Amino acid sequence: MKVILRHDVENVGQAGQTVEVKAGYGRNYLLPRNLAIPATKGNLASLGEIHAQKAIREKKRHREADKIKDRIEKLSFNVEVLVGEDEKLFGSVTNADIAEMLAKDGVTIDKRHIQLEEPIKALGVYTIPVKIDAGVSAQLRLWVVKKTA
Repeated sequence: MKVILRHDVENVGQAGQTVEVKAGYGRNYLLPRNLAIPATKGNLASLGEIHAQKAIREKKRHREADKIKDRIEKLSFNVEVLVGEDEKLFGSVTNADIAEMLAKDGVTIDKRHIQLEEPIKALGVYTIPVKIDAGVSAQLRLWVVKKTA
């Protein structure tokens, strides 16, 4: 069955592509969920409109990602942690902790998008890359300081 995808479908294709799928998958999944339309002559003629709608969605998503990037880059967080001998942390600062701090400031980012190579286990200043969207990445400043009693 040939269909034209209206939205990006993982492991199938991008919006606007004409793809061949199994008949049952097309009839029972793609078409009822409005993810695709049958590849008829009339629908193939309206393919340009699908591409235009996708371009508009992409521009909007990219603008929103740029706004989030600007907000994140203006932020700087201080994390007070308990330390033991040799200035080593009890525990660590993870990407989940950073995502929680961002959420408190009104920026909702999935913890998997915070590209922390390994949990932070030492005091210092860190610049942490945060992937917001394809091609849009922000740098977050994080200060890990000793907790004073």
